[in-house]
Amino acid sequence: MRIIIAIDILGGKCVRLTKGDYDSSKIYNDDPLEVAKMVEGYGFRYVHMVDLDGARLKHVVNHKILKKITENTSLKVDFGGGIRTKADLEFAFGNGAVQVTGGSIAVNNPDEFLEWISLYGPEKIILGADCINRKISSNGWREITDLEVTEFIKNYVMKGVKYSICTDISKDGTLEGPSHSLYSDILAVTDINLIASGGITSMDDLEKLKTAGCEGAIVGKSVYEGRLTLKELSSLC
Repeated sequence: MRIIIAIDILGGKCVRLTKGDYDSSKIYNDDPLEVAKMVEGYGFRYVHMVDLDGARLKHVVNHKILKKITENTSLKVDFGGGIRTKADLEFAFGNGAVQVTGGSIAVNNPDEFLEWISLYGPEKIILGADCINRKISSNGWREITDLEVTEFIKNYVMKGVKYSICTDISKDGTLEGPSHSLYSDILAVTDINLIASGGITSMDDLEKLKTAGCEGAIVGKSVYEGRLTLKELSSLC
């Protein structure tokens, strides 16, 4: 299972939110590149970078930080936040992203999202499936839909999607452990390469996610708060 370190950007700084609440943002480092180099230094290869400004404003904002990280490290960056158009997508790839996550676009304009899959291939486009009470959320987690997350992912798998990041918003940033039952239920009905996100706090959490069949796990606040160290996690790289 891949260990993917989260680098969330708000106002040009590395932050974490709790349950997607922008008012809860906590700054951990003024220089995201410094964080990225530290992550790289411990042997990690993968980063999940979220443009929180972009998610709120519905267009890519922090592309310069993306470019700085991809030009100055060997990290493979999955980029999300504010990707709404093909131009946004090309902009992200043009600034060094290896994969791009589309969440709101997959909810609001599925035909466009499927066109991205067709153009770039299912290895490059990740389905963002963020949810609360198992209902898909979109537009920076500010809107809750009637779409059930398992069916949402299953429907896209049938149309060629291979990767999905699923975040249980109620767990995100809480340090209370991930939604193991949710991920098990998703993997029971699809063969998606599932990347778990939200609430991961311990090595035991990661072992359970690996046993469940998750392809990857995104670790964020637990690292920044010192509950899990990069050195400890590096043993899993």
